[in-house]
This record gives sequence, structure tokens and C-alpha cells, in this order.
Amino acid sequence: MVKVITRKYIGKENVYDIGVELDHNFAIRNGLVASNCFNKSHSTAYGYVTYQTAYLKANYPLEYMAALLTANSGDTDKVQKYINNCTNMGIQIDPPDINRSGLDFTPAAGKILFGFSAVRNVGQNAIACILEARNEGEGFKSLGDFCDRIDLRAVNRRTLESLISCGAFDKIESNRQQLMNDLPLVYDWAQSRAKDKASGQGSIFDLLGGGFSTPNGKTTSNAFEIAPKSQPVADFPPQEKLRLEKELLGFYVSDHPLKSLRQIAPLLTPINLSQLSEQREDTKLCAVIMLNGVKKVLTKKGDSMAILQIEDLTTQLEAVVFPKTYERISSLLQVDARLIIWGKVDRRDEKNQFIVEDAEPVETVQMVMVELNPQQAGDIQELQRLKTILQEQSGDKEKAKMPVIGIVQTENSRKLVRLGWQFCVQDSRITVQALQNARFIAHVKPLTGS
Repeated sequence: MVKVITRKYIGKENVYDIGVELDHNFAIRNGLVASNCFNKSHSTAYGYVTYQTAYLKANYPLEYMAALLTANSGDTDKVQKYINNCTNMGIQIDPPDINRSGLDFTPAAGKILFGFSAVRNVGQNAIACILEARNEGEGFKSLGDFCDRIDLRAVNRRTLESLISCGAFDKIESNRQQLMNDLPLVYDWAQSRAKDKASGQGSIFDLLGGGFSTPNGKTTSNAFEIAPKSQPVADFPPQEKLRLEKELLGFYVSDHPLKSLRQIAPLLTPINLSQLSEQREDTKLCAVIMLNGVKKVLTKKGDSMAILQIEDLTTQLEAVVFPKTYERISSLLQVDARLIIWGKVDRRDEKNQFIVEDAEPVETVQMVMVELNPQQAGDIQELQRLKTILQEQSGDKEKAKMPVIGIVQTENSRKLVRLGWQFCVQDSRITVQALQNARFIAHVKPLTGS
């Protein structure tokens, strides 16, 4: 910052955001000119906009976050970051709903409803057609009702597959695989009805506008109730439903494969991927991640390595596995795998990358749990005994990866404390036995069972 010491009026001049050498509004000592000097109106405008957005976020969080998600719907990384912000703010994001969603993200019943415009393979014409049909009558009651009421020239089969797979029909029929199997039959049936109506050959039931008898003997006036159906099938497995959601929406909405680890993960990994840029390059890091993509590449020497696309609950980024590590962990590098990875950050070419040095499936990770009462937790000699045992069990620091979690139990509370990297051990069961022999209460607990 430079203090303005003199002012001189020279008439009206253009004002620039960056400093200029001649005839500038501000001068300093010894004939020098203030460089990169922003005019007050510029900073005032930014300050006012900052105040407005802060006010909206504080007083209208649903509306503000919905607008923010809509404005950035084309940037998957930003949307995922804002969805994580919504989670931290206690705002739930609902998946698309064929009877409630609009064009964009919208506030609804204390939540934010996913908009059709952010669903892949669903174009503007299809969205307009869906909203028009919905506004002209009641909500859609079934897949058959939907196909019978919309213009199938604007909403094609691929669009319907996307809407089913991302969960837009879940409130009508939660079995997505059943809907996918029904779709070819219902779509052809609806197309045939549309052609008959266009040629003036509506069915007798359409002409009379009255009821008719279905095969089971019940009477109905809704033509969609006789739409064909396929044989009943079980729904897709949860993992497959999430995979399809991710493919069509760019991220998980109804659930996340890592969400079940939300409470325990911070004990294992003090940082998340969105904080990678803040870490020193020589710091040992650990992260619980989903593996979204694996690209195998060859070095100039012909050795195999891999470029990974990884994500956690906060963001997505790129990771690198160099040849020596790849040779050891390549079998674990499968798309959709949940892994704990160890390594460090690399900032080559001004880009943050996670350099993976080791990995393990979360399903096989075990933690050493040590229970301490308040007296033990405050006794220096007891803590020194614990420290000595853990240091003996850590052995080779490069191989010691099993975390040790301390549980401080009082009458009214139970606090979990992750001990530092220097106290990680190689073998959890041997460590537990050593702790028990020293009269500590200890046991092994799998990560996924926490």
C-alpha cells in the first residue's frame, strides 16, 4: 500500500484499473507515480457486490445456493464443491423429479431440487415439452402416462433412459431396472397411439371418453393403465444406480459411496482433496477416495504407470502412479473402487496432482482402537508407556500404515482422537496383543464397520 501525499486537479481524465505513467490522478514522493492503483469506484463496486452476496447467503441460503448451482451447472468441479457446501450448511440436494423439477436448480420444501437442464441427454426442447404437458394436466402417474401425454418427437428414448437412470421417475416407480425393461414396450405403445390420434383413428375408448374393462376385470378411464409391461425384475444394485447417476449428472446426488465413511474418514485423513493445494510438497498425505478413471501409460523406457481420476466428498482431481508403485498396486486400480491412498502433492506445471505411493481398499483397512479413561489420558507415565509400545510396533515407517485411534471415555462423552503418523503400526493384531499384554484396553476395528 502507498499513501497518497498530494493531489492536483488536472481536469477530466480517463480512469484505468491499472496504473499509467503520465497524468495519473495520484502522485507520490520524488516524482514517482503510484502503480497499479485501482480507483475508488472500482473497489466500492466489488465491496458492494460482496456485501449483497453475503447478505443473500446469510438470509436466503436456499435461494442463493440454488442460483449458484444453476449459474455453474456446466462446471462439474464447481457444482460438486457447492453441493458439498450445501451439505455443510444442512441443505439437502434432491435428485431430479419428473413431477417437480424445473429447468434449473430450484428451492423446494426446504431443499434444493435438481434441474432438468443439468441432466445429460435432456435437451431444451425435451424440457419445454415435459413442463408444458405437466402444466396442462395433473402430475404424471406412470411411465405410460408420461409417454402418452408428451410429444415423443421431442422426448426420444435416449432422453427417457437418462431420466429413468438418474432417478427422475423414482417417486412414481422406484425400481429403475423395471422401468428400463418396460420402456421399449411403453414407448412403442405410445408412438402407436400418437399415430392413431394424428390420423383421426383414436381408439373407441378415446372416442367415447368413458370407462373400459382391463384384462383383470377392473374398469378404468385412464388409457395409460393398459400400457404394456415387462416381466417383474429386481432393481439395479445400489452401486450400479449410483454409477448411472454419476454418468448422467456428473456427480452423486441420492447418495455417495463414501458417505458412509463421512464420520470416520477425518480420523484417518486429516485433510480432504479440496485442501491439497494448501499442503507442503514434502508432507506425507492420506486420502479416502473413489477411483473414477484409470489411464495406463508407458514411459520412454517402456515401463507402465497410470494417470488416475479420483474424488472424495469435496472435489475431483488427477493422481499419478509412477512405475514402481504401479507394479505393486495395479491390481487395486479398478474404476469405482473405494481406496485409501498415501502419497504427496506435486505442483508441476502449476497443477496440483496427488502422487500415489501406496493404496489399499477401504474394505480391508483395519484400525487399532485404544480405550483410555480420563485418568490414563492425563497420566504422563501411562501415555509414555503407550507411546513406547506403538513405536515398537511401527517398525519400518514406510510400511507402517495402520492408524491408531484413541478413545477417551467419560461418564457423559466419548471422544475419538487420531494419533499422529509416527504412531501408525504395521500389524494391527500383533499391536493389539502387545497393548492388551500391557493392560491397555484395545481391539481391532474394520473401517467399513465403523
